[in-house]
Amino acid sequence: MTVLLRTLLGTLLGLLVRLWAWTWRVQCYQDFVAARGRRERVVWAFWHGHQMAIVGAPRRAGTGVLVSWSRDGEIQAAALRRLGLRVHRGSSSRGGAAGLRRLLRALQGGEDIAVAVDGPRGPRHRAKAGAARAAARARAHLVPVGAAAAPAVRLRGVWDHFMVPLPFARVVVQTGAAVEASNAMARPVVLERAIASASALARARLCRGAAQPMRVKT
Repeated sequence: MTVLLRTLLGTLLGLLVRLWAWTWRVQCYQDFVAARGRRERVVWAFWHGHQMAIVGAPRRAGTGVLVSWSRDGEIQAAALRRLGLRVHRGSSSRGGAAGLRRLLRALQGGEDIAVAVDGPRGPRHRAKAGAARAAARARAHLVPVGAAAAPAVRLRGVWDHFMVPLPFARVVVQTGAAVEASNAMARPVVLERAIASASALARARLCRGAAQPMRVKT
């Protein structure tokens, strides 16, 4: 498949996801709230497989994401651009140093960054140091994000058990308190536990159907 065809496929996929997500009832809860009057930079850290649910959450304009150099990455990059995200190419498995430099430049330029910290190939729910390193160097907040949805399908045949909220699903996105980036860089388990806690709280809120959510302003 040519680059042009992969880009076209990604664009169509992005449009489909955008329409799909429009049907969801998305509720966002925050333990961390950035001061919107100042340009506080944030690295949002979440598990691979939660991307689709998190896409439905409100966010500040100019949020950047890191996408691998793989052929599938071409499709993903085109889809994410259609969803309003800024795409930076690189990964922890290929072009890792270049990817980190791009994240740093994006943060220093005022972007927020969203990173699946156990990607691109796992192990599942084991954080790599890249997001924490970028946050530490840019003096940005490192914020864990969890997500839950119902009804939803889990793709058990893939390593990350990718979560697909069904049309008209209820989606809960929960941010935790900011984690000390230098600590998370030295001890990834600190970030792993923070994301696990945010994810557990999102599931609990989903199960009990918590009332009025606090929504992110964009």
